[in-house]
Amino acid sequence: MDEPRKYQVSLRGASAKEISRDALLEKVSQEREHRNYARRAASAAIFIQRVWRSYNVTRKVAMKFQEEWESLVKNQADFMTGKLISSSVLRPFIFFITCLSISRRKILARELKCMQTCFKILLESINSTDSRKNICSLIVGTTEERKTSTYQAKKLISLCSFILSECDTSHAGSQDIGVLTSLALRLLVVLTDLKNWKIVSDANIGDADAAVKNLVCFMGSCKSDLYVSLRRYISKLDVCFSPQVKSIVQTDDKFMITASGITLAIRPFNLTSFHPAGPSQFDVPSAAEQYCLYLLTIPWLTQRLPAVLLPALKHKSTLSPCLQNLLISRDKIVRKMSDIDQSNMDCSSEVIPPVGWALANIIGLAAGSENDFLDSGALNQGLEYASYVHVVTILADNLLAWLHNARWNEKGNQNLEGNDGAYDLPVSIQEETACGSLNTSFIDLLRPVCQQWHLKKLLEISKRYAHTDEAKIPSQNNLECLGNLELLDIAYFYSYILRIFAAFNSMIGPLPVLNMLSFTPGFLGNLWGALESSIFHGNSHTIGDAYHSTSKVLGKKKEGIDKKLKQANKDGVNKWVNVLQKFTGKSQAEVDFADSADDHQVDEESFDVWDIESLRHGPQGISKDMSCMLHLFCATYSHLLLVLDDIEFYEKQVPFTLEQQRRITSVLNTLVYNGLSCSVGQQNGSVMDSAIRCLHLMYERDCRHQFCPPGLWLSPARRSRPPIAIAARTHEVLSANIRSEDAIIVHSMGSVITSMPHVFPFEERVQMFREFINMDKVSRKMTGEVAGPGSRSVEIVIRRGHIVEDGFRQLNSLGSRLKSSIHVSFVSECGLPEAGLDYGGLSKEFLTDISKAAFAPEYGLFSQTSTSDRLLIPNAAARYLENGIQMIEFLGRVVGKALYEGILLDYSFSHVFVQKLLGRYSFLDELSTLDPELYRNLMYVKHYDGDIKELCLDFTVTEESFGKRHVIELKPGGKDVCVTNENKMQYVHAMADYKLNRQILPFSNAFYRGLTDLISPSWLKLFNASEFNQLLSGGDHDIDVDDLRNNTRYTGGYTEGNRTIKLFWEVASDAPLWATIGGPDVERLPSASTCYNTLKLPTYKRSSTLKAKLRYAISSNAGFELS
Repeated sequence: MDEPRKYQVSLRGASAKEISRDALLEKVSQEREHRNYARRAASAAIFIQRVWRSYNVTRKVAMKFQEEWESLVKNQADFMTGKLISSSVLRPFIFFITCLSISRRKILARELKCMQTCFKILLESINSTDSRKNICSLIVGTTEERKTSTYQAKKLISLCSFILSECDTSHAGSQDIGVLTSLALRLLVVLTDLKNWKIVSDANIGDADAAVKNLVCFMGSCKSDLYVSLRRYISKLDVCFSPQVKSIVQTDDKFMITASGITLAIRPFNLTSFHPAGPSQFDVPSAAEQYCLYLLTIPWLTQRLPAVLLPALKHKSTLSPCLQNLLISRDKIVRKMSDIDQSNMDCSSEVIPPVGWALANIIGLAAGSENDFLDSGALNQGLEYASYVHVVTILADNLLAWLHNARWNEKGNQNLEGNDGAYDLPVSIQEETACGSLNTSFIDLLRPVCQQWHLKKLLEISKRYAHTDEAKIPSQNNLECLGNLELLDIAYFYSYILRIFAAFNSMIGPLPVLNMLSFTPGFLGNLWGALESSIFHGNSHTIGDAYHSTSKVLGKKKEGIDKKLKQANKDGVNKWVNVLQKFTGKSQAEVDFADSADDHQVDEESFDVWDIESLRHGPQGISKDMSCMLHLFCATYSHLLLVLDDIEFYEKQVPFTLEQQRRITSVLNTLVYNGLSCSVGQQNGSVMDSAIRCLHLMYERDCRHQFCPPGLWLSPARRSRPPIAIAARTHEVLSANIRSEDAIIVHSMGSVITSMPHVFPFEERVQMFREFINMDKVSRKMTGEVAGPGSRSVEIVIRRGHIVEDGFRQLNSLGSRLKSSIHVSFVSECGLPEAGLDYGGLSKEFLTDISKAAFAPEYGLFSQTSTSDRLLIPNAAARYLENGIQMIEFLGRVVGKALYEGILLDYSFSHVFVQKLLGRYSFLDELSTLDPELYRNLMYVKHYDGDIKELCLDFTVTEESFGKRHVIELKPGGKDVCVTNENKMQYVHAMADYKLNRQILPFSNAFYRGLTDLISPSWLKLFNASEFNQLLSGGDHDIDVDDLRNNTRYTGGYTEGNRTIKLFWEVASDAPLWATIGGPDVERLPSASTCYNTLKLPTYKRSSTLKAKLRYAISSNAGFELS
């Protein structure tokens, strides 16, 4: 149907199907746009034609000038004066070369020949002693001659720079361009050196010197493009990593070009003597800026240049102005570095930015040797070391920022915070390209900072600028202090270097730097001294005094303080209650506070000394300077703790006394707890990671050999520790989708539980563990895995004499289904089914009996340590048993089932083995808990003063199993490597690593697989090794008979006053026997219904009979036959 008439326009008698108004307006608009486009296209065509005609005319004129020029130099080459060269040779030459070569960025054969001819004429003229023929005489001539000649000289400089940029001696057939480039740079060297001017006299030496300085200043500016061209040329040179090859002096054109280019690059720095007192005395700051931007950012600069040229680049007259310029204009220069065109570079620019190469090259020039920068043994003499440290810090900070942004972009522009020079970095950057070894070779350039002499030199220099106020840490951003070198500056330097090594060194990370920092005498002590003064404000003795006078502190509790702390605890608990209410939808009245932290009465005031006030806001509450020093200290001390044995730590007390160790621990404990509680941002990720690692090492050492009071570990959380149920449920909902306003609180609490569970008392963590299991059972019930009593239970039949084999055969394949209830039917040793019904007691008996049989050393799967506590450790010979590894995996499920059901097993494992189950690495000192004799022998080797070769040791270990001896190498080719004084530390740690980690790793992995089928790994990490054993076996505590007696109910006619009951408690308490009552006694044995925790006790008359019958029934290990 046609549209209504009101939407149409009359076209004077047209048909009924007339065009609408909107269509007409659109058509008119399109026609107007088409006409405008046609006009623009016509204008563009006319412009293009004009440009083309101009280019064509200019080109024809240039070619005509070129022909006339060639004819001129051919006929009058021997009769040229300086004026003729300037007017008839240089003037047309500059014109046609600019038109035919420079504008086209291409050098053809004809133009190349013209350039060679012109440069030869100019060199001959400059070397002439006849002032009429020497073109330099015009530069010191009349005003007009000076102006013209200076302009032409600058054009020649730009032309020679262009030729240098086009030179590529690596290609075949590049000999002609190489000769031309060598000739061009030779001309520039002569032209910009007053000593090569033959017409200089006493009358004109001032003018000549000013003219040369003018040319050199132009050469050092961005207008000449010298540094850009030199960058392009050097970037095309081969990278040579061999010192032997670099030591060979080349005499070809390639070497001459490189040497001339470097000479011209550093010539602007020699115009005037440089003094760091102020930038005003430096006349050519542009040259320093250009040098920093375009030369110091060349990948592998020092590896591309011949070794004989490097001293010129290392000289203080070259390096110092660059460092000073970087300090003054750092933001400007760094910003320009990021804008440098990297299109002509190789894949190195894709992985490492220009600021990274500037960092590496400055370190190589300031601290590296000429032989591959491995060990020069000294920093450059005369260099401003403070400037060097500050510049490296600035560049390293920007490199880390680039890394952070690169990761930020790869993650889809997530909102990651990154400021203050601290960033959360990936462990490594691995680019799957042809530049696979790029990161490694880049890190090699930074090797000088890993040398101990480098740090010692910086520490020695810093002593000259030491402040008298040791409690004050100077600000790194204060420009007035940039001329000084403080301990803080060195801390920033190595803190950033550590992160760079961690990011780029995918193989060993920051290990070379940590090795050097850890073993440099006095460094850690100085670092901790500065931190201690700042954190404790000069009152570091407070903690030591409090530790030695705890009883006095306990006696000073005041009622007002109690009330305040109690209110703070209540407020902290309420915060977690509110969070839980948002998840569960329950009101506060419905939340169970039975396990509240209030149940644990502790002396709050005694904890104050361990809760460092200045760190109660975590990393966010401390300055950037302190954060940097803490990061470096924690990273370095963590590394040292790995190799520090107990003799050094406890007896020799190096590098710190035990009192200092307690202060360090309290600092880390407070910092980490408050940092995790406050959900620190990405900018504090580095200091938190290093602090957590150091805290874990201190805690594990304290667990093995206590040096800290228990209250120290609990002190940070004493005010805000949440109830157990809330903490457990909060931890479990971390993976759930929660609202953003709750995410920070939930994540922080989960991080505390995961990273430092020791802030909760052991009893609370046990309750938390049981809460995790209860929540898992509820979850399984909700998903239908458990529908009701007896549902989906596992029915097994176990022969008393083959309990391990039957259990393995029927249960091993169940995996996590073993969480379901087990119904056990026993078959007696006579082959008859036992009459017992399993309501929980038989499965408990099965778990205890199978563990008793399988963990017995006679069975061959586990053996006992040689220590007095005889703890269990996997038997190395178990791998040779049939199904040995599978059996150990099954035993892991048995232990997991016992933990899941809350059944105690009367066995404890070696701490070394438990460490593997908890996901922790074992170190040298833990060997004393496994094999004390071997530990003593290794300590003897470690501290042996004589020649260790006398002991005739090699890198092997011998094992014996089933009468066969097996020799195992501790390292590839170890049987051929003798232990010497140089490698004895490597031997000690290799032997310890084998015994503690490698030897039991297959067994611990198998056991772990079975255990984690039922128990989540995160649940296990609530405990240390000793606590895990206590959780499993209940510890070494005696049975509390009084508590058992108070909680016993009597049935079957028995009462508490019955004679038999009194006899029973007498026997249970092992008290002196009562007088024997005459007459025959009952012969029936006692029995038990373990399902209901019920003891069926006959009416014995004598305590001796009751005692004998009880012992017989317990030791018989029978089923239901004796009832």
